[in-house]
Amino acid sequence: MNLRGDILIERRYRDDVERDMAENFRTQILNSKGESASLQTPVRTLGSCTFMYLRHADLYILMVTRNNANVMMAFKFMTSLVDLLRSYFEGALNESSVKRNFVLIYELLDETMDYGFPQLTEPAALKSFILQKGVRSELDAASSTQQARNATLTVTGAVSWRRPGLKYSSNEVFLDIVEEVNLLLSSTGAVLRNDVAGKVLMKCKLSDMPELRLGLNEALEDVTFHQCVNLGAYEQSKVVTFIPPDGEFELMRYRTSEGINVPFKVIPVVKELGRTLYRTSEGINVPFKVIPVVKELGRTRLEANVSVRSLFGAKMFALNTVVLVPVPDYTAKCNIVVTSGKAKYDATKKAIVWKIKRFSGACEHNLRAEVSMVSTTKERKPWPRPPISMSFQVPMFSASGLRVMYLKITERRQGPAYSVEKWVRKVCKSGDFQVRI
Repeated sequence: MNLRGDILIERRYRDDVERDMAENFRTQILNSKGESASLQTPVRTLGSCTFMYLRHADLYILMVTRNNANVMMAFKFMTSLVDLLRSYFEGALNESSVKRNFVLIYELLDETMDYGFPQLTEPAALKSFILQKGVRSELDAASSTQQARNATLTVTGAVSWRRPGLKYSSNEVFLDIVEEVNLLLSSTGAVLRNDVAGKVLMKCKLSDMPELRLGLNEALEDVTFHQCVNLGAYEQSKVVTFIPPDGEFELMRYRTSEGINVPFKVIPVVKELGRTLYRTSEGINVPFKVIPVVKELGRTRLEANVSVRSLFGAKMFALNTVVLVPVPDYTAKCNIVVTSGKAKYDATKKAIVWKIKRFSGACEHNLRAEVSMVSTTKERKPWPRPPISMSFQVPMFSASGLRVMYLKITERRQGPAYSVEKWVRKVCKSGDFQVRI
């Protein structure tokens, strides 16, 4: 559907939902007025029908059912369908591309779902037998027949994510462990939240049909895998065994909150210095003499001292470290002194921005700032003291302690003659890294 709610293309897999239900979706959901934000959900039930939808560019992808369907499976199918169509349309999925490719989309919808149950959605497998118009290469009859046979094996076999017969002049595997550290410390230094969200990214340029075995130094609890991973082998031996897709893909995601190595320690000291004003009434003829003394606790100056200490090894370093030290909204100017990098007051961010391009390990840098604020006789609201936030990137550092113990690659037909170049990298990035002041 487009943004107006007009149906561009539809496919009904069962007879219990009529086309006019889309009209109800347009009038009662898309064009509804004055609805609160709490009701704007991607899953809505009207009568006996449930609508599940998502928006991509100028399109709505909508699924309608009368049954108690698996919502997560429905959204997974819709996101996979978007990725599939984008791969066919060279990244451009919008209303005009849909109108130009009705026949292709109908063919893809027939292959990706059967009677309401998702089937094959891997672009690599579908492209082997559904070719976009104008992309098909000039092949002779014998080659076309062989491609059709390989496509049948890919769709019906156990390895739908990888087509057979791949050949590379040199076999290479790139493995990246990317972690994000989320930390929240109280003003007293107590840990309020601390966890690491990580993912293992791979890029494979391997010939034929190899099997990879990835050994890690610890068993992860909260982990999700790519469909290529043999879950039975992992549950039994805690070894990640898989036949990889060709090219780049995400092998796994994980999250841990135990045994975390924090790369930095931030020590903030912020003092608010007030002023006292006296006002008197003189030269006024009144029956009583009143000498008022008004003590106004203004906030005209603030001192901030922030120490950042790196807790990783001296041979390592962090890149593009940025520390945001918040200041009150009514700040006039800041006098800043730093031991490394550059710092300046950014009025749009309402903070002092301290940047260090290269932060060496096992060292400490300091920032000292004197903040002058606009003077006023009006009563101000107390400063809420937002937390200090920090962003960084530390190559070859693992906050969770996860390490690759081995990566074994075997190919049954070639045996020991199958040689592969392996590359493993680690990087630790900041997620939601905050320290209260």
